[in-house]
Amino acid sequence: MDVSDLKGLFAEVKKRMDGQIDFVRKELAGVRTGRASVGLLDVIHVEAYGSRMPINQVAALSIPEPALIVAQPFDPSLIKAIESAIRSSDLGLNPANDGKIIRIPIPALTEERRKELSRHVHKMAEEGRNHVRVVRREANDKLKKMLKDHQISEDDEKRSLDEVQKITDQHVKAIDDLQQKKDLELLGK
Repeated sequence: MDVSDLKGLFAEVKKRMDGQIDFVRKELAGVRTGRASVGLLDVIHVEAYGSRMPINQVAALSIPEPALIVAQPFDPSLIKAIESAIRSSDLGLNPANDGKIIRIPIPALTEERRKELSRHVHKMAEEGRNHVRVVRREANDKLKKMLKDHQISEDDEKRSLDEVQKITDQHVKAIDDLQQKKDLELLGK
């Protein structure tokens, strides 16, 4: 067993944890803060052409005003399906269409709704941290097995466990930072 195998393990751990940070970042982008953002609609999928498609693949999305999103369907026959998908999402939006475009006003958030969204953000961040910890546990188990199979020395195992923990701490901090940034947007603190 050589050092390059351990570097490969660290690279895999880092890649999987980076993927979790990207996932949390995308999830948090879908939490509305009272300002219009097309990322808010990323979670919406529309029944179109016999399958479920992301809304941005069936409509052009724009923000003409700070509290308004406009969806212009590429195919006008999908206007009802798009409106229905937005209405049935758990985003609490109330779209209206004029036959050509769908206007999606973004209502101001009440203090109660902001706190509710903040709790949701904390839950998503905690799930992200848990997934990062699962990756750490799997890596640590691999290292322990490598030690047991005499592929690495005890010193290598200790150094490697410390390195995996260092990578884990960096990724947990990144998720904490994403959570704090979203809380600041939601609660202003």
